Amino acid sequence: MKKIFPVTTLFLDIGGVILTNGWGHESRKLAAEKFNLNLSELEDRHHLTFVTYEEGKLTLKEYLNRVVFYQKRTFTPEQFQKFMFDQSTPYTEMIEFIHKLKEQNHLKIAVVNNEAHELNEHRIKKFKLNQFVDFYISSCFVHFRKPDADIFRIALDIAQVPAEHVVYIENTQMFVDVARDLGIRSILHTDYKSTRSELSLLGLKL
Repeated sequence: MKKIFPVTTLFLDIGGVILTNGWGHESRKLAAEKFNLNLSELEDRHHLTFVTYEEGKLTLKEYLNRVVFYQKRTFTPEQFQKFMFDQSTPYTEMIEFIHKLKEQNHLKIAVVNNEAHELNEHRIKKFKLNQFVDFYISSCFVHFRKPDADIFRIALDIAQVPAEHVVYIENTQMFVDVARDLGIRSILHTDYKSTRSELSLLGLKL
């Protein structure tokens, strides 16, 4: 019989799991409509830049200068930044569930996410993620992005737990596969109900 290791640590994505995506395609589409931008140009410039931006090698100001303010606009960078930040909303049911899961099982919780520095910090503060997250392995802090397996290796090193004691909740299949290849039990998150059901099979108190 295969040994089932107790879960002591939860690795958690943010966008698509406990919050909406921070600056995804739908948000950029809304921005193009609101600010009368050419969506195709916006997307092209974003895709040329976003890896460097999410790895913490560009500031938000530098990113916006390359993607939006490479020519004169009728709106300010501050107005555009506010719009970006306002796109984030919480999945309240999931946040409350993670709170309870941590308390009832005495879990260590780490965020492992791809996100740019200023937006990441805004979301942490606005949605009070520090109330249940112990540390952040964010791409902008460690300069690696998923699907690079090194971001998970760094998370394991910082958490100081073996992979078999970790469960990872993520909404992107490729990232789930990478974590599983490292021996991390991983759940492809689609909704609260299915994720709760999968966690119940791992011996956690719900």
